[in-house]
Amino acid sequence: MSTDTVIHRIVRPAVRRIARTRVTPNHLTTLRVATGLAAAAAFAAGGPWPAIGGAVFVLSMLLDRADGELARQTGRSSRFGHWYDIVGDCLCNMLALFGIGIGLWDTLGALGPLLGAVAGAGVGVMFWEIHGLRLAEARGYQLRPGVVVDPDDALVLVPVFVWTGAAAPMLVAAAVITPLASVWLALRAGRRTEERAGQRRS
Repeated sequence: MSTDTVIHRIVRPAVRRIARTRVTPNHLTTLRVATGLAAAAAFAAGGPWPAIGGAVFVLSMLLDRADGELARQTGRSSRFGHWYDIVGDCLCNMLALFGIGIGLWDTLGALGPLLGAVAGAGVGVMFWEIHGLRLAEARGYQLRPGVVVDPDDALVLVPVFVWTGAAAPMLVAAAVITPLASVWLALRAGRRTEERAGQRRS
């Protein structure tokens, strides 16, 4: 995963100031989880709350980059902090999608929470495949010189869909794409294993 994405650059000046204080990377991760859970609850509440939840979700994403940036600037990286960050990210993203599904009950009925659960589960499986099983490498992509994004930066579009009233089609797409992507990662890893086994035999 890249450490110099657009979002990293946005939070870097603030993190430089925080680095002079007693705030630790785990403090920021805890705040990231708290804001992520708050965003999910706002998405689920319906009414005017999803719009507020979108803003809180963006803040949570900024904190997601800030904790790692603070760890690098202060040399306070740890194995626990690394996994706390990953598990917290996964939980927040899963619950955000589930929360959106609950919030769409008036529009989609019971299908809303079901789609949210499927999309959230797909995200959870992909996180485990990438970070737990190491079936793929989470790396940044350079869109143009100086503009690097990570795949999960695309989640910043979630509040955009909520704000523009397109949460329902976004959730349907997520419920289809995330499970298919997790299956694709597993199949690709299986093919690579078979290819390596064939090379050793030959």
